Amino acid sequence: MAKKLTEDKLNEIMETGIREFADRGYEAANTNTIAHKAGISVGVLFKYFKDKEGFFLACLRRSLDILECVLKTVGESEGKSLDRAESLFRAVIKFSREHGDHIRMYHMITGGMDRELTGKLASEIEGMSAQVYRSYIAEAQAEGHIRDDIPPETAAFFFDNLLMMLQFTYSCDYYKQRLRMYTGISADDGSADEAMIKSLLLFVDGALGR
Repeated sequence: MAKKLTEDKLNEIMETGIREFADRGYEAANTNTIAHKAGISVGVLFKYFKDKEGFFLACLRRSLDILECVLKTVGESEGKSLDRAESLFRAVIKFSREHGDHIRMYHMITGGMDRELTGKLASEIEGMSAQVYRSYIAEAQAEGHIRDDIPPETAAFFFDNLLMMLQFTYSCDYYKQRLRMYTGISADDGSADEAMIKSLLLFVDGALGR
């Protein structure tokens, strides 16, 4: 009887899948290759994950769970709006550097894949962050920390767009090059983070501050 895989091994397999999906895209990613790189047979892979789509969804949910923990930690923190925004910017940059494959997999989804599958994924991917940011902004408006003439739903959408691009900037080669072209800053140079965060805070304060 085959030995049951540990949770650590399953996580390792999903991380291998995330790298493959990020590098090759959903259609081109090969489950045989993923299984080989993870040190298992494809039969074992499909014992735990129904099929390729099921495995992909498991990889995506693992990534979302990790990101959700980061966002909840920041969302539950104390402090003024800009202090919490600063904590969020720092967390996003750190997450994007440490889990670049996760962000590149997300970028692959947003960049175009099977339309039917993309439709299934949109609410699952965006639902969590939309709720966190709407609550975050509505609370700040109610406390008088930021302007209240912008609907919190719209402000959350624009704020999330900013954070999404920040994630891409610190994980995707195209956006890293784009940052360098605009600012001369290397996304891989941690010494430039403080200047970037300061500029982000000034930009957000200018847009949302009273």
